[in-house]
Amino acid sequence: MSGSIGGAVALVRRYRVAAAILFLVFFPLLMPYQALAVNVLIFGLFAVGFNLLFGYTGLLSFGHAAFLGVGSYATGIAMVHGGWPWGLALLLGVAAAALIGLVIGWLAIRTRGIYFSMVTLALAQIVYYAFYKAERWTGGENGLRGIDVPAMRVFGWKVDFLDPTTKYYVILAFVAAALWFVSRLLASPFGAVMEAVRENEKRAAACGYDVARTKLLVFVLSATLCGLAGALRALHLSVVPIDSLGYLLSGQAVMMCLLGGMGTFFGPFVGAGVFLTLEDVVTNVTSHWMAVVGVVFMACVLFFPAGIWGTLVRRLERAR
Repeated sequence: MSGSIGGAVALVRRYRVAAAILFLVFFPLLMPYQALAVNVLIFGLFAVGFNLLFGYTGLLSFGHAAFLGVGSYATGIAMVHGGWPWGLALLLGVAAAALIGLVIGWLAIRTRGIYFSMVTLALAQIVYYAFYKAERWTGGENGLRGIDVPAMRVFGWKVDFLDPTTKYYVILAFVAAALWFVSRLLASPFGAVMEAVRENEKRAAACGYDVARTKLLVFVLSATLCGLAGALRALHLSVVPIDSLGYLLSGQAVMMCLLGGMGTFFGPFVGAGVFLTLEDVVTNVTSHWMAVVGVVFMACVLFFPAGIWGTLVRRLERAR
């Protein structure tokens, strides 16, 4: 029995991208409705981007909502005010998030520890204020509205975002590409450098690695993934609410990462699924859903110190 469990764990580790995508293909069947499945997909990608910086490099950011929001707004502005097709607008959203990530990262990596976290939070709030005041382009506190994704045909297949199932699998295609990229990155020598920086920054520098450049590059890549999540969210919602840039979303990224298991490949999706499902279920019972989620979060920290997915993987490995 233990041998079969060990073999299954080893197989999933070896083909982690294929295993993750296979699960996500059937994931809508487990959800009460498609919109929730789409939200888990998008916020799972958002948490994957955050996990790249926090879980694998050891840098705790409190401002990652800035990249999600910039990706959403840049995509929405290009479509609403520029009349761009959604594909090009999505690329613009990702590029804009990467650029903001470069600026914020260049400033933030000059600090360490809690100072790094506070600097990212402060800079993210500056981004929030800038978009809040640019009411002509962003809609201000009312958000950006009117993001219309027209139906099109791809290889004879009608792609219509009004169909929840079609929307889910189109977004899944982008998420799958992002997961493949992250897997390749973690398996590369650069991935080993990231983990070396996380474990002991001074030792990594003593080994000849450029720690500052590594941090900056990881920060930009993390912002790029979060920007992609934001761009997909704009297409999903057809609006961009101003709270897409709010610090609460940055806090949710931290919670999702910790709930699922930081430094694990699939943990962010588990964390996003648990968090968003709890929010959806509990809000039907009480308006104080955040208190319930907080209690669940504390219980997970106490009984699942490596996160739900991380703890499960560790126990399965011990059972081999």
